[in-house]
Order: sequence, then C-alpha cells, then structure tokens
Amino acid sequence: MQMFNRLVNEQMKTMEKLLYLQRELERCQEIEQELMIMQEEAELESIQMEIARMKKELKEIHRIFELQTEEVIRSYQASKITC
Repeated sequence: MQMFNRLVNEQMKTMEKLLYLQRELERCQEIEQELMIMQEEAELESIQMEIARMKKELKEIHRIFELQTEEVIRSYQASKITC
C-alpha cells in the first residue's frame, strides 16, 4: 500500500503542474486575443510561439498523467491481491 500512496502522491503533483499550465495557457490565449485586436504583430508572434510551447508541454504532461494513472491502478490491484 506504501507504493500505491507514493504513486498517488506523484500523480497529484503532476495534476498540479497540469492545472497550472492550463491556467497559464488560458492567460496567454487571452493576451493573444488582445494583441490581435490591437494588431501588434511582433508581440503576437511571440505569444503564439509561447502558446505552441505550452500546448506541447501540456500534451506531454497529459501523457505522463495517463501513464501514472495506469501505474496507480496496477499498484492498487496488486495490493488488493496481497491483502
């Protein structure tokens, strides 16, 4: 059960990263909309690159979270078998 608790703790940390990154992405997208309205091309390109980077990072965090979920499930099932 100790392994299960450790895995859940790691997964919670990943979820915190994921939620933080989603909030930052939303904030950048709002800035992007404002820059589009203001027609600030140089700054717009910069924020669009940042958004693309964040989306890529978010995708990777989602993948890690899914792997952690599978590991948590396996650990829980294994602990149920030994009990």
